[in-house]
Amino acid sequence: MPISVGDAIPAVKVTQATAEGPKELDTAEFFKGRTVALFGVPGAFTPTCSAKHLPSFVQNADALRAKGVDAIACMSVNDAFVMGAWAKDQGITDQIVMIADGSAAFTKAMGLEFDLTARGLGVRAQRFALVAKDGKVKHIAIEAPGAFEVSKAEAVLAAL
Repeated sequence: MPISVGDAIPAVKVTQATAEGPKELDTAEFFKGRTVALFGVPGAFTPTCSAKHLPSFVQNADALRAKGVDAIACMSVNDAFVMGAWAKDQGITDQIVMIADGSAAFTKAMGLEFDLTARGLGVRAQRFALVAKDGKVKHIAIEAPGAFEVSKAEAVLAAL
């Protein structure tokens, strides 16, 4: 069952891709005491993720912050090196936290996994966006397979 409004963000250790290299990130600590917009993508360097999803949050970062978002994070079931390379390719600096959920532990804890093994991609995250305040989900939007409407930054802004 997918995470929903009112649920607590699961406490899982993931990895943050930083300019200095991979860094462990505790999701309970990351979401504690602030408002976070988290969006999940099926994969770094994939067409919609690279051309639309990540760029929508880059382009709307200031508007999200103006509406009370303290941090914006992008999460994918990729390793930290791939997430770091994707951030570099997309020109991401510190405006978006790049979270690597390499084993899909965080994705599964949120009930947002999507099995693409038959297509050679393994277990991935569904495309989604959520807003959490002090570790509790205040808004969540999960895309239908192949869609890109409810999880883009503009939709998150409209929900705030």
